[in-house]
Amino acid sequence: MAEITASMVKELREATGLGMMDCKKALAETDGDFKAAEELLRIKSGAKASKAASRVAAEGVVGVFISADGKTGALVEVNCETDFVARNEDLLAFAKNVAHTVAQKNPADVGALTAGTLPNGENVEEARKALIMKLGENINVRRFVRYSTAGKLAAYLHGSKIGVLIDINGGSETLGRDLAMHIAASKPICVSKDQVPQDLLDNERKIYTAQAAESGKPANIVEKMVEGRITKYLAEVTLLGQPFVKDPDTMVEKLLAVQGARVNAFQMFVVGEGIEKTVVDFAAEVAAAAKV
Repeated sequence: MAEITASMVKELREATGLGMMDCKKALAETDGDFKAAEELLRIKSGAKASKAASRVAAEGVVGVFISADGKTGALVEVNCETDFVARNEDLLAFAKNVAHTVAQKNPADVGALTAGTLPNGENVEEARKALIMKLGENINVRRFVRYSTAGKLAAYLHGSKIGVLIDINGGSETLGRDLAMHIAASKPICVSKDQVPQDLLDNERKIYTAQAAESGKPANIVEKMVEGRITKYLAEVTLLGQPFVKDPDTMVEKLLAVQGARVNAFQMFVVGEGIEKTVVDFAAEVAAAAKV
């Protein structure tokens, strides 16, 4: 039986938003397996989603660049160690310039990008090292996306922590930016329901089935409950299925139809997304040191 520490319980509580005792019990039932405990709590509580953002530790900024003709653009994430440095103008300028390089040079990966040059002719890697020396923190280019389209690109930055790049055909001049802003606020995972990854859909169906089964209702009713929840889930996570954030009475799909527009693709970066926080139990460290 794995030891269930206070820090494990605390981390699970932050991830799920549920009570300490529920989290401790779930960890005990899953022999300390964090992911299994999180899924067990979702099944038992009916929680829709994990509060994964609360575990994100990495700081940094998102940079964006779109060419003058709106046909080529890029989004990049540059990480640093503290929020203080993330607000530094030099770091913000570096991220924007790196995005410019991605749009212009179309590098194959981050390695190829760092070997390239910024618009001013400076090597990306050398510029990164110079920033490290100046700001006193480790700085890394984590990821990027590049779009080249026959349509039009638009972007939205929420501060410097969330960035969206969208590829759209048709519509008014402001539609692209409005939809990019909507994506930053509502966080869909894809454009339409046929694009939802099958493994993600299978996992949601498994959780909904377990939740519905606990109701004690007949199997045919459980099946209908699950299908209803899947339909609702698909509407929540797809851009076309969401109510438009600036006019909740209008669905995004209808808004696009009225303007004769189509969203080809979009990408959203949230700083630190997917990087889990390292939880340091200082009390345990002190206690362990005292035994040495």
